[in-house]
Amino acid sequence: MEVINIKGTEDTPSVTLDKEKGIFEIAGRSLPEDVSMFYEPILKWIDEYAQAPNPETVVTFKLEYFNTASSKVLLDVLLKFEEIMDNGNNVSVKWNYREDEDDMLEAGEEYADIVSIPFDYVIY
Repeated sequence: MEVINIKGTEDTPSVTLDKEKGIFEIAGRSLPEDVSMFYEPILKWIDEYAQAPNPETVVTFKLEYFNTASSKVLLDVLLKFEEIMDNGNNVSVKWNYREDEDDMLEAGEEYADIVSIPFDYVIY
């Protein structure tokens, strides 16, 4: 599988999806002008990954901020990984947040309430 390695900007997160190295990470700020266009290749990659996932998948989120449009697509990302888990694979989420960022912790807790993937909360 091709590796996705998107360098973050002021408005878009850095994204690394590397099946071989077992790296699945979205970090930074997510408020792209066209959310669908930005996340479409990411969602397609996850669909392809779901055909033959690694035995264990740890998805790391290290977001500083995301807008409402991004929150919907991030849920779509999580739902795709939940499908992988529902098909008998080990999937977990590492939700990283700054100690003083209660909003980011709460956002992770809200996602954890929606999907059945186990979440691990990490302060950085």
